[in-house]
Amino acid sequence: MQTPLADFAVQDAALQPVRDKVLSGKRLSFEDGVALYRSHDLLAIGALANHVREQRHGDAAYFVWNTHINHTNVCVATCDFCAFAARPGEARGYTMGLPEILANVEGLPQAVREVHIVGGLHPDLPWSYFLDMMRGIKRVRPDIHIKAFTAVEIFFFHRLYRMGVEQVLAELKDAGLDSMPGGGAEIFAKATRDQIIKGKADEKQWLDVMREAHRQGIPTNATMLYGHIESVEDRVDHLLKLRALQDETGGFVTYIPLAFQPWEAPAMKLPETTGFDDLKAIAVGRLLLDNFPHIKSYWIMIGPRLAQVGLSFGADDIDGTVTEEKIAHDAGAPTAQSMTVHELVRLIREAGRRPVERDTVFNVVKEW
Repeated sequence: MQTPLADFAVQDAALQPVRDKVLSGKRLSFEDGVALYRSHDLLAIGALANHVREQRHGDAAYFVWNTHINHTNVCVATCDFCAFAARPGEARGYTMGLPEILANVEGLPQAVREVHIVGGLHPDLPWSYFLDMMRGIKRVRPDIHIKAFTAVEIFFFHRLYRMGVEQVLAELKDAGLDSMPGGGAEIFAKATRDQIIKGKADEKQWLDVMREAHRQGIPTNATMLYGHIESVEDRVDHLLKLRALQDETGGFVTYIPLAFQPWEAPAMKLPETTGFDDLKAIAVGRLLLDNFPHIKSYWIMIGPRLAQVGLSFGADDIDGTVTEEKIAHDAGAPTAQSMTVHELVRLIREAGRRPVERDTVFNVVKEW
């Protein structure tokens, strides 16, 4: 169902060079990225992104049967946009014990193929907690894929436990870590990042962790937080830095644009992202990240209805069933905590796509 674009005309003249590059398969520049973000010709941007998406994936739309575990919300970092984190000693702080985590994993339906684990930067947990978590999960569910710990968490482990990043990753991988999520990237531009984040890895540190993960054969995702105080130029800069590292390593699997959730960050006095913002974030990601295999329309952040539309704006993946996701929901995300496989299949079919159940690294499990 590839969209014919040979006679496709853009309404915004600034997009004409972008259109020509996309149709000829040429790489887009920083200036092209800025033009895309500044344009109001959303349907043209979506059509171009859909063209690339269908060249790569046809009418397939992927999903995974997965679950989330947020093992602790205790965190020494200070991020203006985060309502999940609790300061050490704060009454609402929690940390799950290993028996609770393992019981949760052991009780999962057999069809669940991925456990996604991220948490706060807890200053008092022993290193053994994380290694025993990995080993324990593999013991009770040897078949499950463990996608755990953002680059920010890995860098924190490196500092807290006085080990090199290489050793941190090697020990986690040996204990059972299979891949890593893409969180913590937020926005790379230093002036902007410094205004909203204190106490966690910066751009170089985040990218260096991912570089080492890829070197060790650990596939990862990548993200960008948009819709806060960042500029258009900040967004394009962020995407091109991800693209440059992917050129170097080839280790990124999926890009996930993350919509800022303003409800629990009142001090920032910012509005919710609009559907226009969200669809453009997906489309521009697909167009600029020409070396990323997959782009996600993340229903947890933007809602199931808009996630459906995202499947025609460059995204080929809609994430998964999830279960009790805390980070976005503590920030006020109004979406459900989970979805059934049949709900995901229905969303995908209604969007005119072919539902494909996958594992974490996009091996096909079942075509629905």
